[in-house]
Amino acid sequence: MKRRRRSTALLAVAGLTSGLLLTSPQTASAANLIKNPGFETAGTGDMPYCWEKSGWGDNDFTFTTTTDAHSGGKAMKVELTRRADGDRKALITESAQCAPVVTPGKQYDLGLWYKTTTPDASLTLFRHDATAGWQYWTDLKTLDLAGNWTQATVRTPEVPAGTDRISWGVSVYGTGSATTDDYTMDQVPDPVLPPQCTGTAEQCADGKWDVLPTRNPVRSMHSVVLHNGKVLLIAGSGNDESMFEAGTFTSAVYDPADGSYKVVPTPKDMFCAGHVQLQDGRVLVMSGNKAYPVPGGHGYEGYKDSYIFDPETETYSKTNDMNDGHWYPSATVLGNGDVISFGGLREDSTGSVTAELFSQAEQRWQPTWKVNQTWSYWGLYPSMILMQDGRLFYSGSHVFGNNIPGTGSALYDYDANTITQVPGLQKKDERDQSASVLLPPAQDQRVLTLGGGNIDSNPEANRLTDIIDLKQPNPSYAAGPPIPQGTVDLGDGPVPQTGNQGKMYVSAVLLPDGKVLETGGALHNRANPVYETSLFDPESETFDPVAGDPEARGYHSSAFLLPDGRVMTTGDNPGNGTWNHDVSVYSPPYLFKGPRPQITSVIDSEWNYGDTQRITVDRPIAKAQLIRPAAVTHSSDPNQRFVDLPLSVDGDNVDLNVTSNPNLAPPGWYMLFAVDANGVPSVAEWVHLQGPQALKATDASAHVHDFADAPKGKVAGPGKKRPSQKVSPTISGCDRHYGSINVCVPTGFPAEVRKTPAARCEWLKANDYGRLKINGKDDPLGLDRNRDGIACGKGDVRKSQP
Repeated sequence: MKRRRRSTALLAVAGLTSGLLLTSPQTASAANLIKNPGFETAGTGDMPYCWEKSGWGDNDFTFTTTTDAHSGGKAMKVELTRRADGDRKALITESAQCAPVVTPGKQYDLGLWYKTTTPDASLTLFRHDATAGWQYWTDLKTLDLAGNWTQATVRTPEVPAGTDRISWGVSVYGTGSATTDDYTMDQVPDPVLPPQCTGTAEQCADGKWDVLPTRNPVRSMHSVVLHNGKVLLIAGSGNDESMFEAGTFTSAVYDPADGSYKVVPTPKDMFCAGHVQLQDGRVLVMSGNKAYPVPGGHGYEGYKDSYIFDPETETYSKTNDMNDGHWYPSATVLGNGDVISFGGLREDSTGSVTAELFSQAEQRWQPTWKVNQTWSYWGLYPSMILMQDGRLFYSGSHVFGNNIPGTGSALYDYDANTITQVPGLQKKDERDQSASVLLPPAQDQRVLTLGGGNIDSNPEANRLTDIIDLKQPNPSYAAGPPIPQGTVDLGDGPVPQTGNQGKMYVSAVLLPDGKVLETGGALHNRANPVYETSLFDPESETFDPVAGDPEARGYHSSAFLLPDGRVMTTGDNPGNGTWNHDVSVYSPPYLFKGPRPQITSVIDSEWNYGDTQRITVDRPIAKAQLIRPAAVTHSSDPNQRFVDLPLSVDGDNVDLNVTSNPNLAPPGWYMLFAVDANGVPSVAEWVHLQGPQALKATDASAHVHDFADAPKGKVAGPGKKRPSQKVSPTISGCDRHYGSINVCVPTGFPAEVRKTPAARCEWLKANDYGRLKINGKDDPLGLDRNRDGIACGKGDVRKSQP
């Protein structure tokens, strides 16, 4: 991976907030919120009134107030004659006197006239937070080369809460110059038409769930939304030992257009593999299940095999092998299209400490010596989220048991090969099968972590949420609002949750209106389903309880966004080994708020970084975004992201400004949504964001400003080379002394079950475990008092009464 320099703090070279003016200030017009928009009024130094020099990095530059103006007699020219890194920009002075006042929740149209001799120039925004002060907000638009005066306009996203002023200007981050003049800034009028409810009052407030008439034909725990709109559902053996022994491995392709399923041949047991979409839309599937646990012997084993699924032919083909086995591996796509993977179990059931890298250019896994190694054990399905500077954020969400040592979350710098602990994660050893998402928009670099439990100690799952702002110099998790409570089935039907009861196996899905849907879950290890769904608003950091999925969605369930704006949920695999083949689909409240906007044309579906891409719509829209299609399993999809597309609006023609930073939107296929002012989204169009060939002209480090550049946590470099990490053979949390291999008798029972064999037998009966054979001679739970080889028989229960 190319080394991406993390920025130093923004350098304000001149602060013109006081002193004598050479002439009286030029006020903004009634509409234009910019003071001195044409640089006509001089300041106290060598910059015009209300403008300042800014920038960072190793470069040679000049700022010139030139007479080559679009109107009047002056313009501003910023030129770089040499650049190693960083940028230079003329910004509106970051002061109460000069920076325009803004209102949270509103949008603003920005405009300017420019000439450029470099393709590396963009319009950059900073915002003033009433608590945290001035900070980088986002890059809005890349300016095309222009030898003559050219107008550029762009609409901001909604102003974040807590923001009272903004500053902006043109950043030059390549050799050449940008000359600018006649800046404008206008508040976008509020929408005229209020939303109209087109369903029942309950549907308009809470949405609606439907259980589909056709059941999922396979026991799928992996769900991948393909760029043709279909869904790949991977089961492998489906956590069924009999299918494993028979070599029966399955996948299915679901088509939402007609509700059909096509079962496709599957070459290997991809049960609990990793998966991610490659740049061209094919699906990379890594590792899977080599062997089920043997009572008294080894645990699950991960194989080294890797495959690619082609959505066009709906077939799998083999790649070269990984360097190690990885049952339950992470899979994160990087800004250059490569895929990095950590963790999981090896072929000998121990924990893998080998990092793996799949090369986009070579289309193969790289040998170990070509991949930076820390020899760290990250656990199973560690949530590794790509940050805007190319580092990885381990959120603390994982699967099975305790978290990694330390604080439970960390920044991993691949290039420096260092791990820096990040503080603040609550109950870090009870975040087993929690969910983590990069909140909308990705440009804000905030991560939300929800819920979790621990299959080893098996406490009641929690309601905890934690939010971290990775734009802060020393980022730290802060406690968020608790997950709303619903009902829980403790064996006698759903009852209201009490106390601090929350859920593990929680699913979190980014929606096109900018909210996060959280749904599903269970109170204990593969038991006690929780029925609760809510919408999280990143702006207000609040939950809004909505209609709940009528189906149990615990272990091995998935939830994911469909291109039509609905959310599909599948699966549930409780400890008795059964499987829920029913499929639910949720229609969020935005689908009951009147007609949907329509994208009537996309001029070009092949997009490059820094592009301006035109679409047409049938009526006004307020925002547009790219949402990366899901590749989810076990509450984990670290590649899920929502990338804002700033707008330039001309009636029904809308120009979308694509980020220049591939770390914000890694190359691949995306769902493009247009959303109106009432939060109602269009049906998605598919667009293809190109990869490495588009990166040669752009240095992503130029778009990284004040951003996690001073973390104070404990830093660790590479450890001593070692083969693996020892883990318990009961890593799955199942006591293999009882029942068949696909039945999970928990190693830890719920707290409300008294510690007597009779109470445990009653709990097993209530949860439909049925007849349980004793494997071997050991009976650690004391469930076979009459020693007939069957647990919890009539004689056993009588003998075990207190």
